[in-house]
Amino acid sequence: MPFFDLPPSQLETYRSSARAPEDFDSFWATTLGEVREVPLDPVFERIDVGLDVFETYDVTFSGFGGNRVRGWYIRPAGRSTDRCVVKFIGYGGGRDLPHQHLLWPSTGRAVLVMDTRGQGSSWSMGDTPDPVGSEPAHPGSMTRGILDPATYYYRRVYTDAVRAVEVARSRAEIDPDKVAIAGGSQGGGIALAVAGLDPRVHAAMPDVPFLCDFPRAVGLTARDPYGEIVRYLLTHRTKHEQAFRTLNYFDGVHFAARAKARALFSVALMDDVCPPSTVYGAYNAYAGPKSIESYSFNNHEGGGTLQEQRHVKWLAQQG
Repeated sequence: MPFFDLPPSQLETYRSSARAPEDFDSFWATTLGEVREVPLDPVFERIDVGLDVFETYDVTFSGFGGNRVRGWYIRPAGRSTDRCVVKFIGYGGGRDLPHQHLLWPSTGRAVLVMDTRGQGSSWSMGDTPDPVGSEPAHPGSMTRGILDPATYYYRRVYTDAVRAVEVARSRAEIDPDKVAIAGGSQGGGIALAVAGLDPRVHAAMPDVPFLCDFPRAVGLTARDPYGEIVRYLLTHRTKHEQAFRTLNYFDGVHFAARAKARALFSVALMDDVCPPSTVYGAYNAYAGPKSIESYSFNNHEGGGTLQEQRHVKWLAQQG
């Protein structure tokens, strides 16, 4: 894949053209206020999956609309820990199996992995349905309910994610002010949303984040998932303004502008799924202390395991 986006010197100063709706903050305050009227009701069921040096729990909690969301909670066995990382999954994937989430417990921290509702059949397994219907949509998740912010799919997902952080804080052993968040691609976009919605987040690690700078992303790349929106609008020719009005309530650029947690981003300069300018659109808007790792010759895999190694060292420095 060749370089196709702005040159590095322009990426470093690029600013998105997206402007938050006037009622952006009130929309999200109302959304979170409504879900908090429903008891969180976290349930942790200890299970034996043969990982003897870890304690593994099957987790359920009440997310958007009171719908039950699944997850994993994994912590080191036989030692105390008051730190937790909440992990969000990439597009199309689910929580899958516990042994795939052992990085953070191996460092002495707990990890809470949130299943993404309605996903988990593309490259990893999921167990959480999305029982909320929508108007006609293109196959995939990107256009479910896209004609109204109140019905858009990611309203439910972002709300679930805020609740997942609250679930981590509900654990007696966890310091509620030492909960970090992490994710790649869609998981990175979700992490940005949570960082902007929850001022108590300790640290954020969004890798090659998706769901950022919709005005530039849609049409710049021919790849899915942004391509789902293009194909939807190809058919729904008169819905362009309505769809982009909805997307503007879910743009990572706006959440980044409201985030205060320390953040470590990553970007790949040959990424044709989440173009580098869209990542920089969110990074340059980010209001908290921040740094970014850039991978010049990588596509959407970004920094891979090298970036994970940098996560471990960086988060240890944050306390």
